[in-house]
Formats: sequence, structure tokens, C-alpha cells
Amino acid sequence: MATKPVYRTEIQSLPLITRGKVRDIYAVGEDHLLLVTTDRLSAFDVVFPTPIPNKGIILNTLTNFWFAYFQDLIPNHLSGIDPEGVVTPSERAQVAGRSVVARRMRALPLEAVVRGYLEGSGWKEYQDSGSVCGIALPAGLQRAAKLPTPLFTPATKAAAGDHDENIDFAQVSDLVGSALAAQVRDLSLQLYQAAAMYALEREIIIADTKFEFGLDQAGTLTLIDEVLTPDSSRFWPKSSYRVGASPESFDKQFVRNWLESIHWNKQPPAPELPAEIAAGTGARYQEALKRLTQA
Repeated sequence: MATKPVYRTEIQSLPLITRGKVRDIYAVGEDHLLLVTTDRLSAFDVVFPTPIPNKGIILNTLTNFWFAYFQDLIPNHLSGIDPEGVVTPSERAQVAGRSVVARRMRALPLEAVVRGYLEGSGWKEYQDSGSVCGIALPAGLQRAAKLPTPLFTPATKAAAGDHDENIDFAQVSDLVGSALAAQVRDLSLQLYQAAAMYALEREIIIADTKFEFGLDQAGTLTLIDEVLTPDSSRFWPKSSYRVGASPESFDKQFVRNWLESIHWNKQPPAPELPAEIAAGTGARYQEALKRLTQA
């Protein structure tokens, strides 16, 4: 899957709406958006200058796979319009394989995080307080332990350069209303548990993930953005998983570990990634795609 990296798109035939940490978003008329998943990488909420090989194509392919997998549980934002058909012929190389044309939605102002295992910021909080996002857990759990039951731990959705902040269910209810908050919570847990069972059969543990939702013009809750990718999830190989240690992973943890080793202060500007770190990250993303989508 060797392709020329796409770090930043320059689509002149459509109005640019915004550049996110990873996606460049353009308007397609009044009702649709062109979402281009670039090869940019963000870690600790900072965008890095080094592209990750084939990252955008992998994320786009995997997200579309999950959209199809969940189609009986929840509608998604895909329009079915060919993204290469909404740009000029000279611009098609920038969007090929890494783009979708999505229906415009009213995005909910939160990230629906589900945690099934104790790792990352959750592990750090547990060591300090015995809880994760304020939810008390049994004493004596080890790092990377499977939680007694998956936790819904929502967060605010930060703009580029800002940090997401954990919020409790009451705050979600204040943001979107109690009925919609309950629907988001219950559906997030249902999606996570279905995906976790599927992935485990393919030798991958989904430790945690985050979903994003929007409302269509009829007010129907809809799955949007990216779904269960190495950017939005922790994927662990089942074969090497051990409780009590930070597991190997098919996600951004490889980069995070390197950044911790060089004692980067987690403030912009981000350093260039060594070639072996960028290639190693790309290989891990590719392995996740292969395991999850192969028949």
C-alpha cells in the first residue's frame, strides 16, 4: 500500500471549512462535506510535522468497515457520493482512498469514551484515587487489567491545540439533554462491546475507544467522524497481553512511548519523528487494519 504521503491537502475547487488535527474538511454544497483523512499524526493533542505512511488510507478504510459493521445498530454520516467525483481531475490524487463525502450533521459537543481496561490516564488516576473519571473501582487492580464492566467516561471535544477534559454524566446531560445523553451512553457501550467481541476473535483486544455522534436534519442520532481506528482506540495484540504491564499495541502508544523516552515537554512545536518511529507506527496501523478486516 505504498502511496505518496498526504500531509496537507490543497483542494482549490471546494471551499475549505477547517483543518483539524488529522482531517481537512471542505464544503460540498450546503448539505455535504468532503472529509479528507491526511497522514498527519497528533499525540498529546499536538500535531507532528512527520507524516505516517498510509495512515489516512488506513483510518478511512477501517472507519468505513465499522460503519458497515454497525449499520443495523445506528445510521452513519456517509452519503454514498464518490469523493473523487466532487473535485477536479488534478485533485483526485489528494482524496483517493482517504476521503468520504458525508452528510452535514449537528455534531454533539462531546467525545463518547468507553474504557474496558485500565490504562493511560485512567490507570494514572486509579493509582491516585482508586477511581477512573470519578467512578470508583475495586481496590487492588493492576495496570492493563480488564475492568469489571466497561465504563462510559465522556470528555469535551477540544479544538486543535487544546486538551480534552473529562466530564461526568450530569455534565453530558446539561450539554445535550438527559434523554439524548442516556442514548449516547447506552449506544456507546453497545458499540464498544460488539466491537470488542469481534476484535477478540481476531486476536486484538480493544482496551478503550471514543465515538462521536451527530444529529441529522430529522434529529436522528448518527455515528460520525472516525470509528474504532488506531487513532481513536487502544488496540493490543491478545498474544502478548499480560496484566501488570503496559501492553504492546497497534496504535499511537508506540509514538507516545518514544516521546516519553526523550522527555518531550508535550508542548508545541512537536519534534520530527525519526524515520524508524514513523515507519514503525505505520506498520502497527497496517497490522490492525489487516487483522480486523480480513475475512
